[in-house]
Order: sequence, then C-alpha cells, then structure tokens
Amino acid sequence: MKEEKMVRKAKVESYDISRSDETMHLAVDLAKFIKENKLYQNIQGKEFVNVEGWQYAGSRLGIFPVVEHVINFSNETEMKYEAKVTLLNVRSGQTVGAGFAICSNKENGKKYYQEFAIASMAQTRAIGKAYRNILAWIIRAAGYEPTPAEEMDYTGASEVKVVAQPAAKAEKAAPKVVAKTQEVAMKANSEEVTSAKPEAAAVIEEPAMKYATAKQKEEIIRLLNNVVITRQEKTKMLLNINKLDEERAAQSIQKLVKVIEEREAQSKAA
Repeated sequence: MKEEKMVRKAKVESYDISRSDETMHLAVDLAKFIKENKLYQNIQGKEFVNVEGWQYAGSRLGIFPVVEHVINFSNETEMKYEAKVTLLNVRSGQTVGAGFAICSNKENGKKYYQEFAIASMAQTRAIGKAYRNILAWIIRAAGYEPTPAEEMDYTGASEVKVVAQPAAKAEKAAPKVVAKTQEVAMKANSEEVTSAKPEAAAVIEEPAMKYATAKQKEEIIRLLNNVVITRQEKTKMLLNINKLDEERAAQSIQKLVKVIEEREAQSKAA
C-alpha cells in the first residue's frame, strides 16, 4: 500500500508532455498556481502569463531553459541585445525547443533603461518565446492567452480609459486632460534636458553583467538531478538560474557538490 502511494505521488509531481491525459491535469494545476501566485497580467481585458508562469509549466514537465548566448548589437544611438535560449529535457538530456528575442532601449518605455536591464529583458523574452513554441497549447488550456506577458507592447490602461469615455463626458473632460497633458509634457521635457547627460554617462560607465555560461548552467542542472536534492530545492534554483552571474553560478555549483556529498554520506551511514 505504501509503495502504491509513492507511485501515485510521483505521477502527480511529474508530467509527460506526450500524454494528453497527464498534460490536461497539468493545465488544471497551472490555472490554479498562476492565479494564486498572480503570475499573469491583465492587458486590455485579457490575461497574459508572466515568464515565471511559463517556467513553472516547463519545470513540471522536466523542461528547463539554458541561455545559449546574449549578443550585443548596440551602436552609438541605440542599446540593443539579442538572446537565444534552448530548452533542455533533463530526463533525456535532449534539447526540445529554442527561442530568440531582442530588446532595445528605443522601445516604448525603455528609453532610460540601463544596459544590463536591456540585456536581461532580451533573455527573459527569449525564455518566454522558447516555452511558447512548445507549451502554448497548455497555457491556452489553462485559460490564459498563449503569448508571454513580456512580449506584449502595451502603453497602459490610462489611454484606453480616455478613449472609452462617452462622447459628452470626453468633451467635458477634454480641457482638463489637455491641460494636464501639456503640464506633464513640459515637466518631462524639462527633466529630459536636465537628466539626459547623466543617464547616458551612467549607461556607458557601467559594465555589462557577465551572466553564467551555458556550461555552468548545464552543470547546475546535472547536479540538481541528483536524487538527494529535493523537488522544492530544484524548482527554486531552476527558476532563478538565468539570473546568476558567473561568480554566483560557480558558488552554486560548489554548494551543490558539498550538499550532495554530505547527504550521500549521511545516507550511507544510516
């Protein structure tokens, strides 16, 4: 009886993408997890899942992202990065998907982003794109839009509210809206003139972060697959793996090796 319970538990905690009955159970689990943890954004009445939600879906299938490269395409007038992410099935060791993405400071709302933020967003988008390519149907089955929230170019709800006003109310409110818009525009122009040079200097002077290499990430994933590492520890580490720089990745590898050695020694002693 105890052995039967263990088998059932393993089935609940791990899904097979090739089996439609299991993935439909995953869709139900996803809908609950994403809603409870607020891993989505409501954009113009539709719900788009954040990249963390896509990562959770992938982790339940044993599929994790590895950043292959981040290429700097910046020039004197633009900061622009391209990232490539591949998806690794940790059970088979095979690559099962990939995604490319670009981020630029010329995009809406990113004019004053620093270089590391542009590079980071390119990676985040590439992770979402890679998962979308193979898991969009599962996210749709969970009741969400099959496009990662980070891909949506959305300027905000305030503009929609102004457009949606009835004609009479809109006309009545127009003088105040125009006056407020002019005031904000004048203030923004003033701030832009006074802060543009310091901002530019900060971007140029700050070195780009050296993210963990693909080899380091593969080694972390290999160590996390050891039976002495708990599912909670594995999920937590994998959800943050693409935020590690080279130094922190090296520290994580050393820590994992030490933990595995200690737990294996305790197991043998017992």
